[in-house]
Amino acid sequence: MARTARPPVIAVMGHIDHGKSSLLDYIRKANIVAGEAGGITQHVAAYIALHDNRPVTFLDTPGHEAFKALRTRGAAAADIAILVVAADEGVMPQTLDALAAITESGIPYIVAITKIDKNNADVDRAKMSLVEHGIYIEGMGGDVAYALVSSKTGEGIPELLDLVLLASDLAELSGDREASATGFVLESTQDPKRGASATLIVKDGTLTLDGFVVAGDAYAPIRFIEDFRGKRVERAGPSEPARVSGFSSLPAAGSLFTIAKNKKEAEALAAENAKASAPLPERAATAEGVAELPLIVKADVAGSVDAIAHELKKITNERAAIRIIASGVGNVSENDVNTAHASGATIIAFNAGTDSIARDRAERESVVILPFSIIYELSEKVAELLNARAPAVAEDKELGRAKVLKAFSSSAKKQVLGARYLSGTLSLGDRMKLVREGVEIARGSITNLQQARADVKEIKVEGDFGIEVESREGATYGDEIVAFAVAHV
Repeated sequence: MARTARPPVIAVMGHIDHGKSSLLDYIRKANIVAGEAGGITQHVAAYIALHDNRPVTFLDTPGHEAFKALRTRGAAAADIAILVVAADEGVMPQTLDALAAITESGIPYIVAITKIDKNNADVDRAKMSLVEHGIYIEGMGGDVAYALVSSKTGEGIPELLDLVLLASDLAELSGDREASATGFVLESTQDPKRGASATLIVKDGTLTLDGFVVAGDAYAPIRFIEDFRGKRVERAGPSEPARVSGFSSLPAAGSLFTIAKNKKEAEALAAENAKASAPLPERAATAEGVAELPLIVKADVAGSVDAIAHELKKITNERAAIRIIASGVGNVSENDVNTAHASGATIIAFNAGTDSIARDRAERESVVILPFSIIYELSEKVAELLNARAPAVAEDKELGRAKVLKAFSSSAKKQVLGARYLSGTLSLGDRMKLVREGVEIARGSITNLQQARADVKEIKVEGDFGIEVESREGATYGDEIVAFAVAHV
């Protein structure tokens, strides 16, 4: 079949709050920022815009580091990337993560230096920041095209889109509209009415109202197709986003999809895919002495579940470990609450509600459900829970220190010593340890203190004094007496 030119699929990538969503908002003249918590895009979406009467598909990929997996999928599904860098901040950690995803996918990219309208914008500093991190733009020793843009005024955005179309022409993107559709699952969700649904990006061929979509071990009959606006359409061609519902299970975001002619063929292909991606064995039990924080993770979309798991792996404590005992897409259900109650788990609900029955049961069973809409707030809270779960460890807190000058007398357990004050406070009844050349040799307690031949309760000033200690090991000249208390941390 003859291949014809197809529209480019563009991934807009970069650091959190560097203006990706605002840029797309201006391009498609529709406000999506208001619908995102804290102005942060937290799952991938696809939109089609026109420039010079040519369609361009944009993928809005999250900028937060936690959504690295989603960002990587976005780059894999895209033909060209726009790397967004704010003029007031320059290159940031997630900028480099985004660049790594772009580089790994092998696609060309264009730099958009955003927020040039801000009072503290410094375009020259932003350019230098790019060069310092190995991003050699045109005019700065390299050939990476760039545009200076403002999503408030629209300045530079036509030029940016011109660069996108130029890169598309140079890439000579093509597709066979007569072929069976293939592409990527961009996102999957559990719809209360339609069941498991997925947003697909068709990379080749045409998706029609015929056959079954197979993605990984999930499949769905193509009963209806929705475009990016939610409008029902009869077909979706190369580079177009499409929504299909009725999957047998949630397809993994980022997985490839193909078309099967009938249900039998779809089931066989899904079973074959399932064998190829068999789950890894469960990890070993937590090490002895390490407490566990069991969690159940529920989120609005499958990509968010993956991203949360990625974020939680970074939260560590030497004495406690996170264990995700269950995860899924959709509202918190009664079954989730039952599982949490049986395992002592806390339920994390990310952009997900709680069924009324589940809420009532959670209250009766004292199951904690923590709702979140911003990823870094979720990670901060889980870190707090993990630290609280860690068992206390006994630590010796030094109170005072003295040097042994002479041993006067000793019995089986007690000895009278002459000592010189070094630091802190040594008090009657304190626990003490004998230290010889930096190594502890014995422990005991202070049973008597004398200064100027008078009994005292504590020694806290410089000078020589007498001390009686209860210890199994005899002290000699040069040993140190360290008074301490046991603190639990």
